[in-house]
Amino acid sequence: MDSPVAAKFMFLELATFIGYFVVLLAIALLSYRKQKSETDYLIGNRSLNFWLTALSAHASDMSSWLFLGYPAAVFGGGVFAAWAAIGLTVFMFFNWHFIAPKLRTVTEQSNSLTLSSYFENRFGDTSGSLRIISGFMSIVFFLFYISSGLVGLGILVETLFNLSYLAGISIGLLVVVTYVFMGGYRTIAWIDLFQGFFLLGVIVFIPALLIHQIGGMGPILQQISAKNLSTSLFPDFSGHTIFGIIMTALGWGLGYFGQPHIVTKFMGIRRVSDMSKAKYLGISWQAIALTCATLIGLIGIYIFPDGLAQPEQVTLNIVKKTLPAFFAGLVLCAVLAATTNVMAAQILVVASNLSEDFYKRIFRRQATSQELLWVSRISVVIIAAIAFVIAFFKISTIYQLVLYSWSGLGASFGPLILLSLYFKNLNKYGAFAGILVGGLTAAVWPYFDELYHWNIPSLVSGYAFGIVAIFGVSALARKRLRLGVEP
Repeated sequence: MDSPVAAKFMFLELATFIGYFVVLLAIALLSYRKQKSETDYLIGNRSLNFWLTALSAHASDMSSWLFLGYPAAVFGGGVFAAWAAIGLTVFMFFNWHFIAPKLRTVTEQSNSLTLSSYFENRFGDTSGSLRIISGFMSIVFFLFYISSGLVGLGILVETLFNLSYLAGISIGLLVVVTYVFMGGYRTIAWIDLFQGFFLLGVIVFIPALLIHQIGGMGPILQQISAKNLSTSLFPDFSGHTIFGIIMTALGWGLGYFGQPHIVTKFMGIRRVSDMSKAKYLGISWQAIALTCATLIGLIGIYIFPDGLAQPEQVTLNIVKKTLPAFFAGLVLCAVLAATTNVMAAQILVVASNLSEDFYKRIFRRQATSQELLWVSRISVVIIAAIAFVIAFFKISTIYQLVLYSWSGLGASFGPLILLSLYFKNLNKYGAFAGILVGGLTAAVWPYFDELYHWNIPSLVSGYAFGIVAIFGVSALARKRLRLGVEP
């Protein structure tokens, strides 16, 4: 590409980027004055319709992982890698069906704005220990999660505009922090709705256009086979393969029950009766998006038969090689949309942990709603700064950062959320143990798995140990209380 054409291409990409961010900031400005209290800022005053709830829950789920991390996994593993997407879709349906309605009802009854406050109210904990441990686990794993989004933004800007990685993470963080600081929950929901439809259209457009140009799936599957990669979800029916399928599906899917930035979206819907409509709308969106992301990874195998030095750039390289500048700019905006959606939701959750679970619980029990609103906003800046430092050192790939954070959050909170909604005979001691044991297991498991090659995902092991801890410690505490001994 000669320099005048390259300059024009970059100008059109940049113009599209700027126009897109102007829209996001306009939405943030319009909603700024509507944030009158902490309840408005953190949970939208429980007033969202089912469209906003569905698209917000799903758009805040699919980060740069959707365009960068997941297609890279398919690019390296073939069709078999799609079991991660299947597991996610099936378990998100379970999340909508079994968790969302009950959690929405009980959190309103107990006036809980965060998972931490829900746990405290559900188990009658007056010591503050449940708030502190759940807030701590949330903050630790979310910092890695938010940094994965920053890594994605850094790669994006570095690859397309020839700017430094540092410039990429700085620009991305500035935009996200600005509209989260100004708007809060409701703003993020409206931006999620806008971006959800936008990125769905883009991710459908890419494979639809390229498969047509290539001449169908036949040539793509031939190239996949030539590289000795899987062309089927079931390469064989051996015990090893079936075990791999189950572990891949569970290793991603189970995480949905414990993701605070997703389950808190359920808490903001206006009516519980609308949950079913939100469920089917959201699941349809997710199934289409993940199917198309899978196809992008497979198309990458065809377009780049010799592989790529950085597989996580497969989508970006496809865009640069095959699409006109304007459409390429739209695709790149979609990558940013997917990334900023998740980062915004996650930053808001951690800000709520700092304001509700630490500041209010430990330092200022009588804090006014307006005071907590500003504490939440200041927390946004603090969290963003720490995540920036983690992203700067780029300690891992996007896929691995997301998997580590997803597993840690899922194992910390998933077992307790699930059991607390369906089992009455639990207590605060078991709840504390479940969060601690599940989260710590997921945190250290990758090191043991790498050493001993068990091939069991950290999320699965974290769930197993977390459930045992909840039931076991609850039973032990009940027994000691019956004997008149403090647990």
